[in-house]
Amino acid sequence: MRKFGEQFLHEKDSKLHTTPAVEKTQERLKQKGEKTSQKPADKIGAYLERIERIINPSSLKGHESFDRQERNIEMLKKPLYDNVVIKPEDIPEGYFENQRRLAREQGHGDIEITEEQKEQLAEVIITDQKFTLNNWVEYLSSPDSDSFPMWAKYWAFSGMLKLSSYDKEKHTFSKRNKGTTAPFPDLNREALAYVVDVIIKKAEKKSIQEQADNPEFKKLLQGTNFGKLYAWAIEEITPTEESELLNTEGEWIKYPQNSDHMPLVESLQGYGTGWCIAGESTAEFYIKGGDFYIYYSKDRQGSSTIPRITIRMQGASIGEVRGIAYEQNLDPYIGDVLKTKLTEFPDGAEYEKKTEDMKKLTAIEDRKSVV
Repeated sequence: MRKFGEQFLHEKDSKLHTTPAVEKTQERLKQKGEKTSQKPADKIGAYLERIERIINPSSLKGHESFDRQERNIEMLKKPLYDNVVIKPEDIPEGYFENQRRLAREQGHGDIEITEEQKEQLAEVIITDQKFTLNNWVEYLSSPDSDSFPMWAKYWAFSGMLKLSSYDKEKHTFSKRNKGTTAPFPDLNREALAYVVDVIIKKAEKKSIQEQADNPEFKKLLQGTNFGKLYAWAIEEITPTEESELLNTEGEWIKYPQNSDHMPLVESLQGYGTGWCIAGESTAEFYIKGGDFYIYYSKDRQGSSTIPRITIRMQGASIGEVRGIAYEQNLDPYIGDVLKTKLTEFPDGAEYEKKTEDMKKLTAIEDRKSVV
């Protein structure tokens, strides 16, 4: 049997078969007296088989199998966290400067961030990175992804680990480094399934008829870069279409202060809102400070599922308002929905005026900095 996928991974990374994790698998096989091969594709295949056995202990049955799988996945997470989740000492000072800037733009004036507050913010950043990383680990080790061969899961997951936040204006993912504070990318199952499907066809040298006349996609496919292909699929395969944005009919959902934050978090997964409350820890932190109101417009099936606006309360006052456009501004069609909603809050008109004043002040300061 030809190892299409393993050969594909070797062509992507000619040193993969010599990495410590792959070599460790070879040593384990030798210790068991099993036959080993020095061919790159065979070594990679043995490594992937070991991962498969860890996350899917099929030799066991029923609850025993499920419990072993759960333990194994938790064991895999710890070294993963150590290797890819940001350390408190690596959080750049620019992150805290940005928090000060945001507070000022929201009309809170010049604030100081104490060392204790920095520790709290660091904890939120780390927890959110773990949460978004877990989404990928748990999906790729679940029966829902059984149709993906292990080599394709490895390619997608290792590619995802290099990605930071998604730039809606450039339609690309930023590159990740040890100082990246952003969570890991949203898991968009439909986009991921499409990308995995075409990469399998490419590895097996099969024709990809559905994109035969798309030069942009063919160029991306030639590079086999997960981040670029995933970004393309998010935009082209599972976009929030213009017609869906034009339809502003929907409903406001209130998430009360101190309530369970997970329904809020789960309602945002896969939509690429860019809102920090898509992270579990951030949502939990903010919902302790006040209610959340989120407006969901109707999708193609007529269900109110597409997040468009979030209003975060700070006690009885409006803390901030965010949309889904570039830099979390409102999209062009939803303004009247917000304007109507703001009339329900005692400080709605005041907040609207303060926001406009801060935008003007920021624009003036931006012009000064250019001069």
